[in-house]
Amino acid sequence: MFDSILSHLMLIGVLGIGSQWFAWRFRMPAIVVMSVAGLLVGPILGLMDPGEDFGSLFNPIISVAVAIILFEGSLNLDYREIKGLGKSVYRIITLGALLAWILGSLTAFFIAGLSWAVSFVIGGLFIVTGPTVILPLLRQAKLKARPAAILKWEGVVVDPLGALLAVFAFEIIQFLMLEAVTIEALLLFFLASLFAIAIGLGCGRGIGWMFENGFVPEFLKSPIVFTVVIGCFAVADEVMHETGLLAVTAMGMTLANMHIASLSDMRHFKENISVLLISGIFIMITASLDRETLLQVFDPNILAYVILMLLVVRPLSIWISTINTELSFKEKALVGWIAPRGIVALTVANYFANVLEEAGYPGASIVTPLTFALVFATVCAHGFTIGPLARKLGLSLEGNPGVIIVGGSSFTTSLAKALKDMNIPVLITDTSFEQLFNARKVGIPYYRGEILSEQTEYYLDMTPYEKLIAATDRDSYNSLVCTTLVPEIGRNDLFQLSWHDRDRDHPDDLVRRVGGRVLFEKGATFAELNRKVEEGYVFVRTKLTKQYGYKKYLQEIKTDTLPLFNFKPTGRFDFFTSETPLKPEAGDTIVSLVPPEDEQKLPAPSENSTSE
Repeated sequence: MFDSILSHLMLIGVLGIGSQWFAWRFRMPAIVVMSVAGLLVGPILGLMDPGEDFGSLFNPIISVAVAIILFEGSLNLDYREIKGLGKSVYRIITLGALLAWILGSLTAFFIAGLSWAVSFVIGGLFIVTGPTVILPLLRQAKLKARPAAILKWEGVVVDPLGALLAVFAFEIIQFLMLEAVTIEALLLFFLASLFAIAIGLGCGRGIGWMFENGFVPEFLKSPIVFTVVIGCFAVADEVMHETGLLAVTAMGMTLANMHIASLSDMRHFKENISVLLISGIFIMITASLDRETLLQVFDPNILAYVILMLLVVRPLSIWISTINTELSFKEKALVGWIAPRGIVALTVANYFANVLEEAGYPGASIVTPLTFALVFATVCAHGFTIGPLARKLGLSLEGNPGVIIVGGSSFTTSLAKALKDMNIPVLITDTSFEQLFNARKVGIPYYRGEILSEQTEYYLDMTPYEKLIAATDRDSYNSLVCTTLVPEIGRNDLFQLSWHDRDRDHPDDLVRRVGGRVLFEKGATFAELNRKVEEGYVFVRTKLTKQYGYKKYLQEIKTDTLPLFNFKPTGRFDFFTSETPLKPEAGDTIVSLVPPEDEQKLPAPSENSTSE
């Protein structure tokens, strides 16, 4: 009943996206969950074997998916992001990659027992980390800007270089060991690599020029880019195997640094596609492994090789390559530990395993289990430790989820102070220094600039902030901010103040379709909230207990009292909105905006609350 390709496609999709949701819900590394799911339905339970099911289409599907994922990752490589980090990034992707190749090859020869030929091929391949694994880990770990930028650039840039280095090593080996391979073949390899870079640059420039001059309508931009990426990859890969990855990386970086106005919408489309592809590809690859490969993973030589790659080769190559750079000791330690391998390593290793085995090189038969052992070990080890290690080294932005408040005013300054006093990270942003005067006066962190500007993402680190409140005096602008930032933050964590005139033009219907969730209650407009603060309304904290619950709190507060947010003992908090009622429990703390004459009518601060 479920043996058809259609049912297997359905199973791959359900397991892939289901693994992503499970990992998000329980705060686990998504790659680990996907790998386990693929192993369960593949070699362990034998429910499917994508490699056999898809036949000759399996490798092309994987290759195209990797190309799209790599292109999406390279779209994020704007040179402005590594301002001040250029030296370390350059060193890691050049000297660091070279050291990792040499040390990894020596380890494979002396520890894993591979031949020199096979050792140098997989040594080049294993320098990659790749966007398929590093980008999901960075989203999960919430690292500070510097180590996050270094790991991202290394993952995306070195990904195609690792595949090319493996091809280069293979060509050199053939040249040295086979009389049929001449120096012309080596020159052809270098020319093919240059051609791949050229075609990538040309495609990127061409697409950018067409977009900037209005030759492509909005509804066709993403489909055209999607098609050109596949074409760019296919043409380069037909000329020389594995140079297609270099071509799509060059194309993505070219587009990223042309600063095209409409690129953000396209980037969101690509991110969504990449999540789907990463999920599916990991399930397909792990499900295609056989039980014999899994058993080989436990070979003592393979285990020793993996341990040395984790604890010696990676840290040593990073430490040596970053001598006399701007990186601190802690940043070197974190970057030196985090190097998960992913899809590119698995797919290219599978290709070379077949080629090397057919050519009769000793040790080629264990390339696949060796690769899987390294991939699974690094994904698990780094996936589960990146967060705790970053927190231990002080390189994580973990903690209570923060809030960005757009718009400086009396009310937003008082709200920000109430949040800050409860150890909730908060930042007020506005385009006017005058509007930020109160925030600066009371020591609230602030940013002067346009939140919707492309420049903002390079000058304002938004990682610590999970929620955003649009609280300016312009309702339409508040809605625009929330609508624009939905892909980055999510509508559940985007809030805006109530519209000034809710009867005119039926704004209720509009708010349901655009903008964020309406804060507090109907009528809590910019003007009304600021009026209350200026008239002396105070922010009061009320802690709920079993004796004094939420129902009793509602019974005792006056009509003019406005509940603002509910703070839980875990550090999580939620704003009261007109859409979704909250259900505070015993132990929670409710922060309210209370008329000065009613402040003492709530439970005494010594019992249940403290006033601001």
